Amino acid sequence: MSGPQPFPWEDAMRLGLGLLRWSPAEFWRATPREVMAALEGVCGGRMPEPAGRGDLRRLMEAFPDG
Repeated sequence: MSGPQPFPWEDAMRLGLGLLRWSPAEFWRATPREVMAALEGVCGGRMPEPAGRGDLRRLMEAFPDG
């Protein structure tokens, strides 16, 4: 199992500087929480939690390979 993932700075910069057209000063003043809130606003709501082990097990039972 892996540990915490690093903050996705490349994606955050594409969002802030590219999509939202923040100036570099505005981007670097924003906190990671503010960047994530902006992403959620662009995506139309809170980002869903990633699927867990139980979700995968239920999908495998519902849709077996063989």
